[in-house]
Amino acid sequence: APRQVYMRVKRDEQDKPLALQTSIVSFVSSRGRKRAVSVDLIGAVHVGDQAYYETLNKKFQDYEVVLYELVAPEGTRIPKGGRQGGGGAIGGIQNGMKSMLDLTHQLNHIDYTARNLVHADMSPGEFSQAMEDRGESWLQMYFRELGYNMATQSGKDNSGDFSMLRALFSRDRTRQMKILLADQFEQKEGMVGALEGPEGSTIITGRNGKCFEVLQEQIHRGEKRIAVFYGAGHLYDMELRLERDFGLQRSRECWVDAWNLEAKN
Repeated sequence: APRQVYMRVKRDEQDKPLALQTSIVSFVSSRGRKRAVSVDLIGAVHVGDQAYYETLNKKFQDYEVVLYELVAPEGTRIPKGGRQGGGGAIGGIQNGMKSMLDLTHQLNHIDYTARNLVHADMSPGEFSQAMEDRGESWLQMYFRELGYNMATQSGKDNSGDFSMLRALFSRDRTRQMKILLADQFEQKEGMVGALEGPEGSTIITGRNGKCFEVLQEQIHRGEKRIAVFYGAGHLYDMELRLERDFGLQRSRECWVDAWNLEAKN
C-alpha cells in the first residue's frame, strides 16, 4: 500500500497553492465493543497561522484526552501565552521562520492548560539516554538527511537556490517564501523515513513508543475518545502501531489549513 500523506499543499484548479494543510486521521476499534475506543491522530506544524492553532484548540474540546509532544521534564506545564519555541538550534530555526513568514509558534497559541491535555513524550534525560543507547548522534541524522536530499533531487532541475532568491526579492516576499517552504514540506515528508535507521530512531520511533505507553495507560483508565497531537512526521509510524498493537482501523480523515497561501486582494 502507498505510504499515507499527513501534510499536503491544497491547490485550486489552476494549480495555484491555497494552503499548507495537516491531517486529522480517525481510527476506530474493529472489535465491536460497547462505546469502543477511538483515536484521532492530529498532525502538527510547529509554526503556523494563529487561526490554525485556534481551530485546533476548539477541536481538542471534543476529546476526553489529548496526548501531546514536548521533550520536557515530567509534569511540565506550559502557561497560557506559552514560550518562544523550543530550546537550542531547532528552537532558533523555528523562531526565525516565525518572524520571517509572519507566522506564530505552536507553544504560544495552543492552550496547554486545558485539563484534558496530557504530556506524552520523553524528558530531555530520557531522550539523550535513548540516543546514546541506539548509538545515534545529531551528525548521523544530518548525514542521513543529506543522503535523502541527494537521492530525491537526482534528475531534477537545480532551481532551488534561484527560487529562494526570487522569493526573497519578490514584492510579495512573505507569501512567496511560505509557498516555497510549503512545497518543500510536502515533498520531504518522506525524509522522516530517511532519518530512521534499521532499528528506528529516538526522534521518531523512541518518542512514539513513549507516547503510546501513555496512550495504553489512558485506555486502561477507561478513556474512549482520545487524540494524539504530534508533528506530522510522526504519524506514519503511529498509524502502523494503532493497527498492529491496538487493533484499530483507519476510518476517515479531514484536513486543517495551517498556512494560508492565497494572494491578498
